[in-house]
Amino acid sequence: MRNLRHIIAALGSIVVATACTPPAFTPTASPNPWQDDYSSLAPMENYRSWGTFNVHDPSCKKLGEYYYMYSTDAIFAENRQEAAEKGVPLGYIQMRRSKDLVNWEFLGWALPEIPQEAVAWVQSHAGGQGATNMWAPYIIPYQNKYRLYYCVSAFGRKTSYIGMAEAASPEGPWTQVGCVVKTDDTTPMNAIDPSVIIDPANGKWWMHYGSFFGGLYCVELNPETGLAAVEGDLGHLTARRANYRKDNLEAPEIVYNPDLKQYYLFTSYDPLMTTYNVRVSRSLKAEGPFTDFFGKAVADTTNNFPILTAPYRFANHPGWAGTAHCSVFTTDDGRYFMAHQGRLSPQNQLMDLHLRQLFFTEDGWPVVSPERYAGSAPRQFTNADLAGEWEIVRVTEPSLERGLEAGQILWGEGELKDGECNVSTMLTLDKAGTLSGEKAGTWNFIESKQLLSLKLGEEDVNNLIIFAGHDWENETETVLFTGLDSRGRSVWGKRVK
Repeated sequence: MRNLRHIIAALGSIVVATACTPPAFTPTASPNPWQDDYSSLAPMENYRSWGTFNVHDPSCKKLGEYYYMYSTDAIFAENRQEAAEKGVPLGYIQMRRSKDLVNWEFLGWALPEIPQEAVAWVQSHAGGQGATNMWAPYIIPYQNKYRLYYCVSAFGRKTSYIGMAEAASPEGPWTQVGCVVKTDDTTPMNAIDPSVIIDPANGKWWMHYGSFFGGLYCVELNPETGLAAVEGDLGHLTARRANYRKDNLEAPEIVYNPDLKQYYLFTSYDPLMTTYNVRVSRSLKAEGPFTDFFGKAVADTTNNFPILTAPYRFANHPGWAGTAHCSVFTTDDGRYFMAHQGRLSPQNQLMDLHLRQLFFTEDGWPVVSPERYAGSAPRQFTNADLAGEWEIVRVTEPSLERGLEAGQILWGEGELKDGECNVSTMLTLDKAGTLSGEKAGTWNFIESKQLLSLKLGEEDVNNLIIFAGHDWENETETVLFTGLDSRGRSVWGKRVK
C-alpha cells in the first residue's frame, strides 16, 4: 500500500508539473478587423465607412476618452461633382476617432472652408493656382482648448501657408486664429507639414516643418498664442538632402521620450506614392541639432539612418508602398505607436491606415512592428515558442534612381518597379538553437528581456524585440520581432508555422 501511495503521489506531481507548463505557442487563427481593398466603398456617399480608409498624413493623439486622428483630405476616386450633388464636403481635413486603436469612426471634415487668408496668400503668389484643399494637420491640446495646425499650398511650389485654428472640443467647431509661417518662391523653405513639441524643461514650444524645398526647419512658437514667437520668423535649418529637388525630404514628426531624455525627429524620404520611407534622428534639444544612427548631422547633405519603414511585401498579399508621413503618439499605459499611410500595391492608389506598435531598442533607437496593430494582447514568450518557421523582411532604402519632379514621381510611374519593394524570405528556427533558410546560422533568446539575436552567416543581428501581434496576411495571432541591424536598417519577422 505504501508503494502504491508513493506511485500515486509521483503521478500526481507529474500531472501538476505538466499542467503548470503550457504547451509551446503556435500561430492561432484570427480574422482581420477590415479588408485592405476598399474600392467598393469609394463612392462619395460611403464616407461614413471610411474609418481606416483614405488616410493620408495622419496626426493622432489621445484626447479625453478617444484617440483622435486628423489627416489630409486625399480620397481614392475623388469626384467633386458627385460630392457636391450629395452634400459631401471635401478639402477640409478628415477627422476620426477610436477607443481601441482598431475600430475607427469617420467623423467628417474639420473647418467649413479653407481660411480666406490662406487662400489669398497662396493664390496671389502662385498665379491664381493652388489652395484647393488642406494638408498635413497636427493636433495638440493647450489648457482647455485644442489647437489644429494645417497647411495650404500650391503643389510643386514653395508658395505655402501654415495656419492654426482652435476649438473647445477635439471635434470642433474650429475657429481660425492666424498664420504661423508663410513662404513663397523667394524663401529657401516651404511652409508645409507642421509638428509641434513642448520642451518640458522650460515650457518652450517649437514647430518643425518643411519639405524637399530647402529642407526642414524649426521655429519657436509663443505658447499663449500658438503662433510664431517672433512674427515673420521662419526658423532655422534642421535637416536636408543633397539634391532636394530630386531626393524628397518632408513630413517631420517630433516627439520626446522622457525615459531616454531624447527628442526624436521622424522624417519621410522619397516619393509618397511609391518608395516613401521613414527615417529618424535624435537630439538632446527640441530644436536640435539632430544626429543619425552613425552620429552624422542630419542638417548635412548625407542620407541618414536608421530607416524604419519602406515598401514591403509578405507572402499571401500584394504588398504596400508609400509607407511614410507618420504620426507618433503614446497611450495612457505608456505604449508608443506610429500611424502612417500605406498604399495598396500594385496600383498604389488606395490609402489605408497603418498603425504600428513602436518600441525603443537597448541603444535608444525607435523601431516599429512589421505588422499593423489589431489589438493583440501582450504576452511573454519562451524559447520553445520561437521554434518554427519565420518570414523575415530586411527593410532597406530604394536601390533605383527615379526621374522626379518636385520630389514626386513623374505622371504614369505610380507603381513600384522591380527592386523597389522589400520582399520576405523564410527562416527556420529549430529547438536546438540553429537556424536555416536563405542563410544558415544560430539563434539565442534572452527570455528575461524578450530579446532575440540571430547569426545569419557571418552577420550578427542582435537584440531584436519579441512581442505578440497580428499577422494580417495569414489572419492569425502570432509572435513578431523588430529591430535594427548594424547598418541601421530595420529587420522584421513573424512566425508563420
